[in-house]
Amino acid sequence: MAHPDLTDLRALVPPAAARAFADGDDRLTATLLQRARDAQPPGTLAWAVLERLLGLAFIHVQREVEGTFALERADAILDRTCPPGGLGRPDLDWLAPPDAPDGERGAGYV
Repeated sequence: MAHPDLTDLRALVPPAAARAFADGDDRLTATLLQRARDAQPPGTLAWAVLERLLGLAFIHVQREVEGTFALERADAILDRTCPPGGLGRPDLDWLAPPDAPDGERGAGYV
C-alpha cells in the first residue's frame, strides 16, 4: 500500500477554521476542526490529521493538557500510517488562511 502524501490532506482543513484561527477566534477554530474531525471515521489518517491540528490549536491558546492528549492520539495513528521521517507532521502552517499568499502562509502562526 502506498503511503499518502500529507500535503494532499490539507484540503481537510475547513477554510472557515483557517480564517477563524487567523482572526484569533479560538473557540470557532476548535469547533470547526472538531466538526471536521468528527466527520471522518475514527482512527483514519484524515481523522488523525484533524485531531493533530486541533491539539496544536489547543496548545497555541495554552490549553496544553487537552492539546497534548490530542497530539498523542493523532501521532499514534500517524506513526502507524506514515513512513518514519518521511512525511513530517501537520503543523500550525496548515491553519494559514487559504487565500494567504505563499510568502505569508504560516507567518505569525507559531
